[in-house]
Amino acid sequence: MRKHVLAALVIGTGVGSTGIHAQDAPSFVWANSTELSFVSAGGNSSSSTLEFKSNFTGSGERNTFTFDFGGIRGESTFRSLTATGTEQDFSVTETKTSELTVENYFARGQYERSFGQIFGFGGAGWDRNTFAGVQNRYALVVGAGSVWTDTETGRLKTDLGATYTIQKDVTPAPGAEDGFAGLRLTVDAMRQLTESTEFRSELIVDENLADTEDLRANWINSFSVSMSDRLALKASLRLLFDNQPSLLPVPLFDNGGVPSGVDVLTPGEELDTVVTLTLVISL
Repeated sequence: MRKHVLAALVIGTGVGSTGIHAQDAPSFVWANSTELSFVSAGGNSSSSTLEFKSNFTGSGERNTFTFDFGGIRGESTFRSLTATGTEQDFSVTETKTSELTVENYFARGQYERSFGQIFGFGGAGWDRNTFAGVQNRYALVVGAGSVWTDTETGRLKTDLGATYTIQKDVTPAPGAEDGFAGLRLTVDAMRQLTESTEFRSELIVDENLADTEDLRANWINSFSVSMSDRLALKASLRLLFDNQPSLLPVPLFDNGGVPSGVDVLTPGEELDTVVTLTLVISL
């Protein structure tokens, strides 16, 4: 039987900066970086995964705007065969069913105003992770931070902000509050290990002040290796932790294995991991 080979395309683009000069105002520079990856496999079963990320950064003398959006979507198609007739004379019927296996999207923006090493900021964000039980989560944040060091070989930046989050789950917990105030701690670090190798780490910790057991963290670590002026290979590991994961519906069976026709709610996994390998092309 003919089988499809695995096809994988991983593309990232970094678009050069362009300056926008307003009359009687300091210059403002915008830069963009985009990554796109696609994996497809076919045969007796098939699957496809698409991941997209894009970052826009605008910076001036004291002001910085950032906007990030992206997501990952995966789908699998299963092929089942049934035969009708006798062992010597039969016909085969093929049935294909498709279902989502991963769905995660996000968009966020932030404004920073520098006062030397200290800066103030405000921002808003949205994300969706249906397989973790989150249908929509909106967050507002305002706070201040410090740039401890920022050189060509290293950067360390931290900030602390007050947040307000509105979370709508796929299956809401009975009596759960949709909105709550919280605190957010962010640590952003970069280190130039060699002339061609760079390490980046970003840790975001969110605490729910209404329920301190509800602690969430998003930790991304990546290595980028430049192969030329325009090409780099990037490997990253993302850890998503939720101390109180959203509830997921699970079909209930009786002791004899017969479906009852109802679902019960159980917490999802506390930790999700995402590993990506990306070819970055700078234009």
